Amino acid sequence: MVKIGIKPLSVNECWRGTRKKTVKYLKYQRDLLLMLPRIPIPDPPFKVRYEFGFSSIASDLDNPVKPLQDILSKKYGFDDKLINEIHIVKKKVKKGEEYLKFKIESYE
Repeated sequence: MVKIGIKPLSVNECWRGTRKKTVKYLKYQRDLLLMLPRIPIPDPPFKVRYEFGFSSIASDLDNPVKPLQDILSKKYGFDDKLINEIHIVKKKVKKGEEYLKFKIESYE
C-alpha cells in the first residue's frame, strides 16, 4: 500500500459557492427513499458494501457512492461520518437492467 503524507480533500472542499441539487437528483432521492426497505441498522461504526450494475462500463466506480450514501443516512437515521470502511463493486449489465445493492454492517 502506498502512503502519501497529505490531508485528504473532502468533496465539500472541492467546489466554490453553493451546490444545488438538480431536479434529476431530487427525483432520484424521492424515489429511492420510497423504495428502500425497513432494515435493522447495526451499531456504529459501520462497514458498507455497495454494488452498482451499470449498462455503460465507462461509468466511474465511485460517482454514485456519495448520493446513495447521503440518501441511506437520511432514510436510516445515521451520520455517514460513522462509516469506517467501504467496499465498492461495479458490474456490467444490459441497458434497462441497471441496479444498486448495499449492505450496512458493524465495523469490527
